[in-house]
Amino acid sequence: MSEVTRRKLLGVGAAGAGAALLPAGWSAVAKADSVAPPQVLAANDLALWYDESAGTDWLRALPIGNGRLGAMVFGNVDTERLQLNEDTVWAGGPYDSANTRGAANLAEIRRRVFADQWTQAQDLINQTMLGSPVGQLAYQPVGNLRLAFGSASGASQYNRTLDLTTATAITTYVLNGVRFQREVFASAPDQVIVVRLTADRANAITFTATFDSPQRTTVSSPDGATIGLDGVSGSMEGITGQVRFLALANAVATGGTVTSSGGTLRVNGATSVTVLVSIGSSYVNYRTVNGDYQGIARGRLNAARTVAFDQLRSRHVADYQALFGRVSIDLGRTAAADQTTDVRIAQHASSNDPQFSALLFQYGRYLLICSSRPGSQPANLQGIWNDQMAPSWDSKYTINANLPMNYWPADSTNLAECYLPVFDMIKDLTVTGARVAQAQYGAGGWVTHHNTDAWRGASVVDGAVWGMWQTGGAWLATMIWDHYLFTGDVEFLRANYPAMKGAAQFFLDTLVAHPTLGYLVTNPSNSPELPHHSNASVCAGPTMDNQILRDLFNGCARAAEILGVDATFRTQVLTARDRLPPTRVGSRGNIQEWLADWVETERTHRHVSHLYGLHPSNQITRRGTPQLHTAARQTLELRGDDGTGWSLAWKINYWARLEDAARAHKLLRDLVRTDRLAPNMFDLHPPFQIDGNFGATSGIAEMLLHSHNNELHLLPALPSAWPTGSVSGLRGRGGYTVGMAWTSGQADELVVRADRDGTVKLRARLFTGSFTLVDATDGTTPATTRPETDVVQLAVRAGHTYRAARPGVTPSPTLSATASVSPTASISPTTSPPSSPPPSGARAVYAVKGSWQGGFQGEVTVTAGSVPIQGWTVSWTFPSGQVINQIWSGTHTQSGANVTVSNVAYNGALPAGGSTTFGFVASTSGANNPPTNVTCTTT
Repeated sequence: MSEVTRRKLLGVGAAGAGAALLPAGWSAVAKADSVAPPQVLAANDLALWYDESAGTDWLRALPIGNGRLGAMVFGNVDTERLQLNEDTVWAGGPYDSANTRGAANLAEIRRRVFADQWTQAQDLINQTMLGSPVGQLAYQPVGNLRLAFGSASGASQYNRTLDLTTATAITTYVLNGVRFQREVFASAPDQVIVVRLTADRANAITFTATFDSPQRTTVSSPDGATIGLDGVSGSMEGITGQVRFLALANAVATGGTVTSSGGTLRVNGATSVTVLVSIGSSYVNYRTVNGDYQGIARGRLNAARTVAFDQLRSRHVADYQALFGRVSIDLGRTAAADQTTDVRIAQHASSNDPQFSALLFQYGRYLLICSSRPGSQPANLQGIWNDQMAPSWDSKYTINANLPMNYWPADSTNLAECYLPVFDMIKDLTVTGARVAQAQYGAGGWVTHHNTDAWRGASVVDGAVWGMWQTGGAWLATMIWDHYLFTGDVEFLRANYPAMKGAAQFFLDTLVAHPTLGYLVTNPSNSPELPHHSNASVCAGPTMDNQILRDLFNGCARAAEILGVDATFRTQVLTARDRLPPTRVGSRGNIQEWLADWVETERTHRHVSHLYGLHPSNQITRRGTPQLHTAARQTLELRGDDGTGWSLAWKINYWARLEDAARAHKLLRDLVRTDRLAPNMFDLHPPFQIDGNFGATSGIAEMLLHSHNNELHLLPALPSAWPTGSVSGLRGRGGYTVGMAWTSGQADELVVRADRDGTVKLRARLFTGSFTLVDATDGTTPATTRPETDVVQLAVRAGHTYRAARPGVTPSPTLSATASVSPTASISPTTSPPSSPPPSGARAVYAVKGSWQGGFQGEVTVTAGSVPIQGWTVSWTFPSGQVINQIWSGTHTQSGANVTVSNVAYNGALPAGGSTTFGFVASTSGANNPPTNVTCTTT
């Protein structure tokens, strides 16, 4: 196959990987009489919509996914195409990336770097430190399912929509007097892709369905209503493809006939049809590829075939909305939102379209839910969507920007569960990275460089100029600590602390003293992908490394203290931290990128890695380090605003952290243009890279809420372009859920819900004038202190909600710290009697918070009695056949009607009188009566 590898793309030149692929942009023309369709308005404009099909353009197709399965839906009238992915179908197979020649040559490489012989050091790195193979392996497609309907001639009233509130792609059109509709979604509960075809005239649906693939495959008809595609992934970098996969498509029709033979599925004269697509892979983990892929595909298909379409859909919607519905955002609406999505992008620079920012924000959350779920692979460079055997940069994991950026919005926008695949990957990398650490550095712990793949390659790849960057694993390890800051989940920290410790141990073993400055530095390393002299990027102690290691060492020390372990190790990492080079201000008033005050070889380079300390870290802050804060601004001025899509997205976060609302919003507008967003709103490097989507979502969240500086700063970078609006459900470090509403650029009310007891500092302009503050849970007025004129500090209680507002502002009925997950109007909560308290006095109360056809959201509040508790278990019996599909902030088992939920894994300790909640989504086929008794046992 053609190998458009990362190395070949990077070989285009230092001016920017992928520069030769830069498109001229695309165009779309506004229509004077355009009005958003009713289904878009019903979704509160949280939908992408078009009046034309995607044709053959992949960047116009619409993405759906359930974390494991992905599809691009083209919506063509004549032949629908579903381009299919499964997240473990990768080129090649297991391999050991370590280069055993590395350790013996490390001393000479370091000598050359310290002697300013950078290109000679790079030569030796390329000879002795590159991994085996020297490149990593690509994420690959499964193939296509094509539904051929015949001629599209005469079709009218065409509409294509991706509804973000239900995660469903919908195509409607009229042909020969018949209105046809297709609905496509990827169900996480049932692990299938569902295609529903209906018509308003009986027996009007006729089509044939076939599979095709660029992989080595065979097609078949396993039974009279099913077709199959059996294949194996491609070979790459000299490693034979070893991932087997089976895709199955089954049709069930109302009216008409269904037959299958020779790999072709035929439906004739049906009134409605449900097509189920199931895919199984032989990938078990990064070391094992002998899974029962056929059994997986058949088992999931057979299970889904027993479920009626209405229930498949209700289960899917309930599962999805339990995540998506946690955050709502309203930035205002103008007539610009009445144009199709592609037109809105094309004319964004000249229009006032604040709702597009809300759409972009929620689209990023949608994409993360669709591409990263517990048990799946992490979202890669393209999330989960790829139609190429050799995609740009292999569609793998670029750790020096892409992978961390993908997960910046996970915690801040209330999608903590979607983060879990990253921590699973880190555990894998502690194994492969330990092998590389020993073989190439003679060190303990583990290391990962600037890329990895499904096989968890951890060595240097692509060449020294790009790949000789040591702190990829260290950056990943800092994400463990930051996730803990949001959740306070001690058991999570305990389970993942060994990865943090191992990452730190590698650097305790490998940091070396700079011969003239005396600091402990990495050597060899680089400031990602930017040469400091012609053709030379390798150096010692670049600023980004020092900032990452400062975070890693601090996090390790604090984690060890919380867990009560490793006192000696704590002393070691803090001692090493204190010997790291400080972040310095250079001669141009900028943050120095390297130890020496070198001028970068490309001033407007896409990476601004030396501002890691500004974002995502908190080492550069406006009030804590004002000199560095000013230098960070100058650094961004020197770099300029333009850049690749993902670079622009990172800069939105930078400017938000600088509390410059106008500049952050300008960068956001710069991102929304036809050479940076595709018609389907995929971010363009170019080409497509999904980290720009996730970075934009994170940037908008940063404009509305900061929590990186041991306080909640509310509306820190609110632009004048969003004069009136609201947001609810954002998350802050320390365990807070936040809602805000504002008019004329001024906060009306701020709502904060605490996960646990503690003290919180709230910073907002609201507090510089008159305001009211109340504990909305019990109606009391909390005692406060005023450390600064715009800061209020107060003690908070777990489960309590606190509301600050301008005098005279009526509490908003729609503003809450946690948004409803139901797309329909909320019902009056149905509660069960409180549980009979155990000797500890703890009790639990069950409540139904919202419902829809076939499902509901429940919540249970556990309150400690007069004594603290260390953990709790809640049990009840469902009286009406309810079945829990998903639960958060707890682990559960259900046997028949009997349910048991434990919170030990989510830090179940509560102080006396403290309370906490866990939520769940369940299905029901009849009455939804609450349990008559809920029991709570404690430890």
